[in-house]
Order: sequence, then C-alpha cells, then structure tokens
Amino acid sequence: MDDAKKLWYYGREVICVKDFPVFTTENGVASLVLREVPYKGIAFVTLQDTQQPMQLLADCVEFCRAVGAQKVFATGHNVLRDYPQAVSVIQMKCARSSIDETDATLFPISEKTIDRFRELYNEKMADIPVASTMTMTDAEKLLLRGAGYFVHRGDDLLGIGIIADDKVEAIAGVRPGVGADVMRALCSGLYSDQIVLEVASTNIPALRLYEKLGFCKTSEVPCWYDTTNLQLTRKNT
Repeated sequence: MDDAKKLWYYGREVICVKDFPVFTTENGVASLVLREVPYKGIAFVTLQDTQQPMQLLADCVEFCRAVGAQKVFATGHNVLRDYPQAVSVIQMKCARSSIDETDATLFPISEKTIDRFRELYNEKMADIPVASTMTMTDAEKLLLRGAGYFVHRGDDLLGIGIIADDKVEAIAGVRPGVGADVMRALCSGLYSDQIVLEVASTNIPALRLYEKLGFCKTSEVPCWYDTTNLQLTRKNT
C-alpha cells in the first residue's frame, strides 16, 4: 500500500498507516485517524458529509479492517447511537489558586532523557484508547516545545507530564498514590488563572482524582461509538 511504511517500535516491525483527513466514497465523506492501528489496533472514523451514513460507515469500517484495525470507533452522526459507547473526551477546568502546593519538583526533558520519557508515556497511556502513542517524531517536537517534564520528590521519580499555556496535556504517575502530587507539580508550572485538562471518560480513577483536586467538568466531546462489529452486509441495504 502506497500510504503505508514499515517502522520499528520497541523491537518489533509494524506498519504505519497515514491518516486520511478526507476519505471519500460514493456514499459520502469521512475522516480516518489510523495512526494508532500499529500500536493499539484502533482506528477512529468521523462521518462528515453523507446522505447515507450507514453505507459510508460500512465503507470506512471495511477500509480500517483492511489496514489492520482490530477496533473501529466512530463519531459524527446520530445513527451511531445504536452502537455501544466506547469512550468520550471530558474537558475539565479548575482555578489555579485552588490547587495546593507540593514539594514535588518539575524537571524538563532533555535530549538525554527524552527516550525514557517516551517509554514511560507510552507505557502509561497504552490502555487509554484516545491517547495517542508517542512516536520519536512526536518526542522530538515535544522537546522543541519545552513542554515535557519529569516530576520528582528528591531523587524519587513520581511521574511525568506535558503542560503548555493553560493546559495540562498529559499526566501519568509511575505508581499508585502519587497522582495528586504529580498534578500539583505540573500546575505549578502554569500561570493562567484557569487550568484546563482533558480525560477519557473510561479513566475513572483519573476523573475521581481531578474532581478531588477541584476540577469541574465543562464539556464532553466527542463521543466515540464502537462500530467494530458492524456487519458489512448492511452497506447494501
């Protein structure tokens, strides 16, 4: 396939498939996010413009399966409500002044530590469907942005995170019980009056932690539905 290339990921060869921001068939237009197919086996479909949503969905699911997707999550049309809800993205906000201080410290990533950061990030985000796998290119961009941090208490590594402007883009503790201090340390590196984060609806422990710290839900979009078991024969009905 012209839109695929081989790469090595943690010692195994995988096929990296390009995303299709515009995926057109006779049944309409959709967008396909396929970058997670080699890593998590998940493809994401957004139905954009169609008079025949079920037929377009079938076209998209068929293509995603052909490039190796084991699960196909879709959004963008009311007909998807007939399928199981897989996950949604919840946005939360909190006043910075309500976040307690911590003695945990931020250490920015460097060229020497970026590989370790990427390894930890991918390990901790592996079970979160909507979290993108960090490639080497992603890691290099993160280093240029200066947005990635390790969180330590003395010599003890507590976790990692990504922050920029008013947003906590990612957070992960290296062991149970340290999440609150990791979040407090990351928030200490932000200067906006309001701090924003996004969390997967399926990540219940994280949701409870953020609520305990004072974050409140402000929106929930998009909602992804699991269309993995779509019967492709429905495309002809």
